[in-house]
Amino acid sequence: MDVCGRANGLGMELLNRYNYKVWKTCLESYLVGEDLWEVVNGSNTNPPADALENNDARKKWKQINAKAEFILKRSISPSLFDHIIRCKSAHEIWRTLDRLFNKKDEARLQILENELGNTIQDNLSIAEYFLKIKNLCSEISLLNPDKAISEARMRRIIIRDLKSKYIPFVTSIQGWAQQPSLEEFENLLSSQELLAKQLAGVSVKEGEGNASLLDMTKGKRAGSA
Repeated sequence: MDVCGRANGLGMELLNRYNYKVWKTCLESYLVGEDLWEVVNGSNTNPPADALENNDARKKWKQINAKAEFILKRSISPSLFDHIIRCKSAHEIWRTLDRLFNKKDEARLQILENELGNTIQDNLSIAEYFLKIKNLCSEISLLNPDKAISEARMRRIIIRDLKSKYIPFVTSIQGWAQQPSLEEFENLLSSQELLAKQLAGVSVKEGEGNASLLDMTKGKRAGSA
């Protein structure tokens, strides 16, 4: 009952086809903390040999394995049970899920990398553009931690597909002795975006004023005629 309560109290989403890496990392930490990791994917994944002198060790292994199996089964979506229903141990469940989702992760990773390669600022605001790039890079890094995207690379990706009107400003920043952080870089570009909008508003008002003045002049001339 205690194990069930703590497993339910993890505050993590059940395993589904989208969250395997997060689920795996969180559950591994939990199993280590509960002294169950050795039977799941550690050094004690097989039961002791079925011999008289091993009775106590074998019984203890079965108890630990049963607890680990229970936690694993309670942490996955019911729709996944068909994949693990015939598994005979916690280790077999773990390996089955890893084989199943690592294949899906590769496909998902390719989709994300393609989307990142095709993302341009276009009609997105600076804030929207940064958020999209950061979310894509974060998920890619989660799926492929060995090749996680650094902040420096993320900055290069962002600069690559910014609107051309920001490039002179970016070039000036790159000449600074102390380079801004990614957050500071976003704030600087957002300030430029706001300034451009304000200048555009002034230009529109001036244009409207000139047009009104021209209309008044035409009206006076017509009246004089």
